[in-house]
Amino acid sequence: MSVFTPVTLEMLGPWLSRYAVGRAVALEGIEAGVQNSNFFLTTTLARYVLTLFETLPRSVLPFYLHLMAHLARHGLPVPAPIADRDNEYLGTLADRPAVLVMRLTGRSDMAPDVRRCARIGAMLAGLHLAGLSYGRRQAHPRGAAWRREIADAVTPYLLAQEQTLLATEMAFQQALDLKALPQGIIHADLFRDNVLWDGEHIGGIIDFYFAGSDALLFDVAVTVNDWCTESGGGLDPQRTQALLAAYHAERPFTPAEREAWPAVLRAAALRFWLSRAADFHLPRPGEMVLVKDPTEYRSLLERRIADAGHLPALP
Repeated sequence: MSVFTPVTLEMLGPWLSRYAVGRAVALEGIEAGVQNSNFFLTTTLARYVLTLFETLPRSVLPFYLHLMAHLARHGLPVPAPIADRDNEYLGTLADRPAVLVMRLTGRSDMAPDVRRCARIGAMLAGLHLAGLSYGRRQAHPRGAAWRREIADAVTPYLLAQEQTLLATEMAFQQALDLKALPQGIIHADLFRDNVLWDGEHIGGIIDFYFAGSDALLFDVAVTVNDWCTESGGGLDPQRTQALLAAYHAERPFTPAEREAWPAVLRAAALRFWLSRAADFHLPRPGEMVLVKDPTEYRSLLERRIADAGHLPALP
């Protein structure tokens, strides 16, 4: 179970007294968390998710919590944080920064069909449009500067062929100016397991803790790479076109985005190869991160390079 800081119902009593959410009835650890301690909390009034932050510094958390509150006010199905009686979202429990958010309905679908890909494309566009009016700014923590830093750090641990691939791709990406593309707040990690389905409707978009300001197209590429990739690494044309067309209907793509699309797909694949390679080769003492196989996204990057002239185009 991915709970790193234990919490009991007895501990919750005094902490919950600062909130107007009733008394705690049941508390259950959530297995899915890999960086935080997460719990399902049932009170006499409603159901919530309690999160204790284990690795993120307290100073960056208000950006994410106020972003979720902002998106929820705009009608998006995100976990809205609950304010305490002092109107603060962020508290302290068991010596950890802690937040209480509304529990959303649904479960993830790891094999989405064309209809669900279309729905997530429209939802992503809605998230981007709502984010344009969010007043706080914070750089995407896994943006271009981070990719350069991590590439230098992991290179000595890679095989010779991988080093060549990384060096060549980093040189290619140097010519890609993401800042010249439409900018805004991006989720940056909208993988299939971060979307909850309630029947055919999206019940929730979760895990905003990689969000930040960057090219909106980068977010589209991250999503397409996860939602629309076939077992062999290529993009499924029907799912890809459904997602892109639904997004485009809400926020039309620009000519500059159409031109940059193949390169941005590569940038998105590179980002996750680098993060997984860093987790694999450079684990930090005490860091609680689920280590995933970096070769999956290395192979995906190679496939995006090979398919550059044959990728599904933006509408």
